[in-house]
Amino acid sequence: MPNYARLPVSFSRGDGAWLYDETNKRYLDALSGIAVCSLGHSHPAITAAICEQANTLLHTSNLYGIEAQNRLADALTKYSGMDTVFFANSGAEANETAIKIARLWGDKHGIKNPAIIVMENSFHGRTLATLSASGNRKVQAGFEPLVQGFLRVPYNDIQAVRDLITRHNNIVAILVEPVQGEGGVQIPDATYLPQLRSICTQQRWLLMLDEVQTGIGRCGHWFAYQQYDMLPDVLTSAKALGNGVPIGACLASGEAAHLMSAGKHGSTFGGNPLSCHVALAVLNTIQQDNLLQRANALGQFFSDYFQQQLEGIPGVVSIRGQGLLLGIELDRPCGELVGMALQKQLLINVAAECVVRLLPPLILSDDEALQIAKSTSSLIKTFLSQSEHTSI
Repeated sequence: MPNYARLPVSFSRGDGAWLYDETNKRYLDALSGIAVCSLGHSHPAITAAICEQANTLLHTSNLYGIEAQNRLADALTKYSGMDTVFFANSGAEANETAIKIARLWGDKHGIKNPAIIVMENSFHGRTLATLSASGNRKVQAGFEPLVQGFLRVPYNDIQAVRDLITRHNNIVAILVEPVQGEGGVQIPDATYLPQLRSICTQQRWLLMLDEVQTGIGRCGHWFAYQQYDMLPDVLTSAKALGNGVPIGACLASGEAAHLMSAGKHGSTFGGNPLSCHVALAVLNTIQQDNLLQRANALGQFFSDYFQQQLEGIPGVVSIRGQGLLLGIELDRPCGELVGMALQKQLLINVAAECVVRLLPPLILSDDEALQIAKSTSSLIKTFLSQSEHTSI
């Protein structure tokens, strides 16, 4: 099916931060498979974990105990502060689990037609429920009727959330990204998430954080919310958790951790021995190699470099980021920059039509980081110059 507008390249192998096409031309990967391969390509610890598990046991189903799943749950609850975990296969499935937990919360408290507050310009997945929760009309078009039960407000607007309190008595949860990735690397005020936490506690709503893109070290912490003194009720993760092997996780704490029971939810493949063994290797590598600190240091380098090279240039609106989730907003659509970068053997992305988004791996060397920064800055300057000339 023609679902993808693919770029004119196909890769045959990868090594660290580099991908190689079928002619052996190499490309510097500043996208990491859209925030998935945070340890880069062909990382020896991940390769070893895959081979080791493939040589013993791939799948049994959740009808039986899975030792690697138990160990992974222990590691994730330790690093997150959460209490329980359900394992799925993707971020969308993890978010589906969160939505079902919110519905169970409403059922437990006698709330009919429970509603979840979600944000404009958000992205939570492409299943019917998660695209309904997303604040992106493009992913919803043609799939009506959408799933009901979502109340949408502007992102980073506490008053808009407060205004719903007196207007709706069926709210059970807030679902929000700590940083909106697909929405254009939108970073909220420092008080935003703590205030949402406070509102949810006061109203007895669940605070559900979608950290599918921001989690597992991407923003310089295991999870982005950990820069604040707070804990969500529900937390979702995927992408970098398996470094390319599909896995998702929905974590819960407090009362929310005990809403699920046998038969309420399940997954044939979720939490299988292979994906869990690999995810453990991912977490162990990040911990042993101090990659959380590395993500922060590299993020600061990129921020400083882009501020020096691009700030004040006509056409550059904003430079922002957390850790290695970076965005450079321009004052015009800039999708063609992706193709321009490909010609320079650099892989980047554009989100929300006008934001250059960088998601490089956490294992970048200083030289590779400098190469990405230089090439990106040069491409943006060239693009702005060309588009100005064209408009004249």
